[in-house]
Amino acid sequence: MGAASAGTASGGAASGGAAAVAAVDLGASGGRVMAGQVSTGRGGDQLELHEVHRFPNTPVRVLGTLHWDILGLYRGMLDGLGAAARSFELASVGIDSWGVDYGLLDAGGALLGNPVHYRDSRTDGVVDDVLAKVPAADLYAVTGVQQMPINTIYQLAAEARARPLAAARTLLLIPDLLAYWLTGEIGAEVTNASTTQLYDTRARDWAWDLIGRAGLPAGLFPALRQPGSVIGALQPEVAAEPGLSGLGPGRPGGPLPVIAVGSHDTASAVVAVPAHGRDFAYISCGTWSLVGMELDQPVLTEASRAANFTNETGVDGTIRYLRNVMGLWLLQESVRAWAGAGRPASLATLLEQAARVPALQVVVDPDDPAFLPPGDMPARIAEAARRTGQRPPADPPAVVRCILDSLALAYRACLRDVQELSGRAVHTVHVVGGGVRNALLLQLTADACGLPVVAGPAEAAALGSILVQARALGAAPGDLDGMRALLRATQPLRRFEPSGGAAAAWDAAAARIGL
Repeated sequence: MGAASAGTASGGAASGGAAAVAAVDLGASGGRVMAGQVSTGRGGDQLELHEVHRFPNTPVRVLGTLHWDILGLYRGMLDGLGAAARSFELASVGIDSWGVDYGLLDAGGALLGNPVHYRDSRTDGVVDDVLAKVPAADLYAVTGVQQMPINTIYQLAAEARARPLAAARTLLLIPDLLAYWLTGEIGAEVTNASTTQLYDTRARDWAWDLIGRAGLPAGLFPALRQPGSVIGALQPEVAAEPGLSGLGPGRPGGPLPVIAVGSHDTASAVVAVPAHGRDFAYISCGTWSLVGMELDQPVLTEASRAANFTNETGVDGTIRYLRNVMGLWLLQESVRAWAGAGRPASLATLLEQAARVPALQVVVDPDDPAFLPPGDMPARIAEAARRTGQRPPADPPAVVRCILDSLALAYRACLRDVQELSGRAVHTVHVVGGGVRNALLLQLTADACGLPVVAGPAEAAALGSILVQARALGAAPGDLDGMRALLRATQPLRRFEPSGGAAAAWDAAAARIGL
């Protein structure tokens, strides 16, 4: 095992400002390996994305605990790198994933058990224990992170309560763990570290005082690294895997380098927001929806804490000032529940039917804690409707319409709050991620917010990873504005204008659920 590396990639970039790189993009329901070809210069600017491998991310419940299948994800990543290497002369690879979850290594570098899923119930009752040691106001003043029971600080406290942490020597967040297995190098990339509620957003270091006050071992937290730094090169044992030999020691320029990217998927996705200027908001729309703005400095006011906004570090030292919304998880779990009950329906058909359901008949607060765990989502939505004096949705299309109307209301509330709290106006809303394929949700968002919505790209996290890698290799523009201009020039985008005239209806629906 080595310490965290930093530097520039060597032997990877093709001459003339061009490179092919691989992005490992892990989401809560699936992973993918994408190859990106980037070139800038006299021949014209190009940014091409190719999907080379996709694989499921299916949690596993063992003895009452919900785990990530981390070895399955690692296998999927290796298979994807092999597939990418057969079609492209790769110059590097980067890894991003969701935040907060981690693996613990022992003194010999071995993993101490499968990482636990953030939707597991182990943090029940732990939050109050931690807040008795470190009050919420103190946590926010240092970390700027919104209060959620899934945060790493509470997961670690829950783990320490269940079993001593004495055997643990190092904590690695999911992308850092996978990078460690590829390279043997240990470190923590800052954009993901900033989601833990254990990172000092102003000092840009681990929040050592808070770590001590929470009773957590300071030695668990490795050195931090920045997006664009080289983590290390593929270990020989990794290059010996089937299909990866061409990426090992015999590769021209040496083994394939692993480059740190914005390893929190939202950090990479925000890089790929094709905005012009600064007066934009973004919605990174997938299993979760992350709704916010890109700022230069954190907002750590009491009003910001009360509104449950988070300040997470972005690429190039920016701040992702945002609030988490439960997102398309409600829709995904509903579809899964209907299929499990023997009533499968295609999402395309459900969306088409939902578009014909009258607007705003039933709405719920998407961030109701009842919606966080897996389970029968339509039944939970029905119960939430009853609690607020509404008649539950009558059938699956009505449930889908309820979910989409409710998400649009939540986005509307977030965008109003983020402008007030940051003191900056929003003129355009950019939606990136898988949600850009949901035209009904996009139009509802424009209508609810009264703002134009620009949709795309869908694979924003992968594109952001590719651009950060390519920049480190000298094949992409050197700043965020330049990278976003390249996206606008090369990626298909759609624009949705607000239909207007329905503000009173949205106001009334929001009042029903306190939004």
